[in-house]
Amino acid sequence: MAFTALVLAAGEGTRMKSAHSKTVHPLLGKPLVAWPIEAARAAGADRIVCVVGAGKGEVSAICERLGAEVVEQAERLGTGHAVRVALEAAGIDDGCVVVLYGDTPLVRAETIEELASEVSEGGLPGAVLTMAPEDPTGYGRIVLDEAGHILAIIEHADATLEQRKALTECNSGVYAFDGATLARLVREITNENAQGEYYLTDMVELMRDEGLSVGRVFVEDASEMLGVNSRSQLAEATKAMQRRINARLMDAGVTMLDPDLVWVGPDVKVGQDTELWPLTFLFGETTIGKGNVIGPNTRLTNVAVGDGCRLEETVALESVIEDGATCGPRAYLRPGTHLMPGAHVGTSVEIKNSTIGEGSKVPHLSYIGDTTMGSGVNIGAASVTCNYDGSKKHRTTIGNDVFIGSDTMMVAPVSIGDGAITGAASCITKDVPAGALAIERTDERIIEGYAARRAARMARES
Repeated sequence: MAFTALVLAAGEGTRMKSAHSKTVHPLLGKPLVAWPIEAARAAGADRIVCVVGAGKGEVSAICERLGAEVVEQAERLGTGHAVRVALEAAGIDDGCVVVLYGDTPLVRAETIEELASEVSEGGLPGAVLTMAPEDPTGYGRIVLDEAGHILAIIEHADATLEQRKALTECNSGVYAFDGATLARLVREITNENAQGEYYLTDMVELMRDEGLSVGRVFVEDASEMLGVNSRSQLAEATKAMQRRINARLMDAGVTMLDPDLVWVGPDVKVGQDTELWPLTFLFGETTIGKGNVIGPNTRLTNVAVGDGCRLEETVALESVIEDGATCGPRAYLRPGTHLMPGAHVGTSVEIKNSTIGEGSKVPHLSYIGDTTMGSGVNIGAASVTCNYDGSKKHRTTIGNDVFIGSDTMMVAPVSIGDGAITGAASCITKDVPAGALAIERTDERIIEGYAARRAARMARES
């Protein structure tokens, strides 16, 4: 079922107290405006038009990156005006049109699809998405006729006390219209109200005045319609989405010791029998296989994790971690890191743009950057690949079954052959042949009786 989605994202969001437009603020790593765009596309929208205003550069860039068209509402004169601007600029005058909002990230694709079908397949010229929030204060109340169609929407300020008590079904502000009917009647909306704005809500009255039926789709979960206008509401929406995503993952076989302490982005995939420990954050295009233990205190962004891995207190960005690899605690994997099967990166280790070979180990207190490492390698504590000369990065190559002694400095570009060994505290500046031992040290001097003489001198000086 194809339809056009209009995403209204022109609001300034002054209550956010931000230099940025409200709809670019992230929810679980994704901008607010991206959520309704992607939900509309998943529901079947073949055309998405975003109306932008404040912070249009930031908002436009996000919308265009997601394949949406962008229309500017230079004067922000209400929702009815925004829709009229969009219809005229985008040349929309037929088909089903669904109106969504860039600050309403929790609406589900299934809900949008059901609403659109009321117009596309149900033959109605318009339909409203309705809800019954726990606190209906501020929402317009829905009045239904005998057929279950919407007779009127009474704004909260205009409703009597009896109506507020009796009418619990409310207007969400999300609509679907026949495009031709919308294009014709939206021009008749006036701004004769206290705010001097053009409200899309008036479409219901205009349609009823013409004898047209207005349908409705009731959404059971009112949190789908939660709008974000402040930092506290952003936190509320984040918590609602966190619980929704985590419930889906647990239903699919993922274990969480405390779901309220695990944050998973919408595009993340997690395999069966994986455990997510508290204070784990999974964002971007992260994919995690089966039987892993992730966390605690772990953040992965755009990371591919295989099966049977253990990542504890690990921060990883744009990296690949293959089956059976282990990390942490306190490991940092920077972009371009590739851990081969069974590799181990230990405590206080940083890896950047490097391949750690199958079964190889970097156990503790080391930095490995711009390195290709073979299998079966052991890196001693406090070893460093010195990859930067002040202007350029250089690579280090370490062969299979190499033993790097503790506190070895490998000054790139340098190559260490298969089975080679470096002595502890060596500074390796030349290539090491396969099977060789490389040691670079000054001679140790022993000065007998030095401690006593030093103590005597300090006593005299005091």
